[in-house]
Amino acid sequence: MRLTVVGCSGSMSGPQSPASCYLLRAEGADGQGGLRTWTVVMDLGPGAMGALLNYVDPAEIDLIALSHLHADHVADLVGMQVYRKWHPAGCLPQLDVLGPAHSLQRLRGLDGGDARESYSQEFAFREHDPAQPVQVGPMTLTSFPVRHPVPAFGLRVTGPGERGGEVTVAFTGDTDTCDTLIPLAQDADLLLSEAAFQEGRDQVRGVHLTGKRAGAVASEAGARRLVLTHLQPWTDPAVVRAEANEVYDGPIDLARAGDDWYL
Repeated sequence: MRLTVVGCSGSMSGPQSPASCYLLRAEGADGQGGLRTWTVVMDLGPGAMGALLNYVDPAEIDLIALSHLHADHVADLVGMQVYRKWHPAGCLPQLDVLGPAHSLQRLRGLDGGDARESYSQEFAFREHDPAQPVQVGPMTLTSFPVRHPVPAFGLRVTGPGERGGEVTVAFTGDTDTCDTLIPLAQDADLLLSEAAFQEGRDQVRGVHLTGKRAGAVASEAGARRLVLTHLQPWTDPAVVRAEANEVYDGPIDLARAGDDWYL
């Protein structure tokens, strides 16, 4: 399984990166006796649609998973709809979108188009259900509700490892500390954790993690690697990384657009 950072800027697009967007790919059976690459996109924030075109043909995406419906995680779903509907070769096949309740209504609000537009040709929307994992080729996605001002979900994705066996990527989405984060991240090979807040600077709770809180989750869950993401343009990444280092002794990376991890 391969994780690629398409965009990692927190709360808005930044000078060096689009907003939240992550690409997961894995080789698996195509159902016809062969193999193919299966592709999941997690979030599609501002600036991500254009950057995504550098990595994958939108016709080859199998699922878009939306962690929550804040604009910095979903705004470029509008661009994906336009691309799929108006492609010169014809409308692309319907694409599954996994998201919170009312994802379709959120798209309509962002798009501002004709109220009669159903988007049914471009997308098939389905809701996160923690009791019902979603299978995408060789990858299994399990949703975990997390702590944010709007309904939000983290994703635990298991798939084939580069050296055989099964590997796990855990993505927190946007969240503060909550009871579901440990099972979400338990023994993950890679924990992709937001760390939008900074210790001593951001006092409000129930919105975001700090580097220290993300590190504490990684440590308690036994995650093998921590990747810190969703840092706003005004935040010094070195400070957030140092916070995580106080409580987690495993490898820590700072997400950058274009980064890859092969698991």
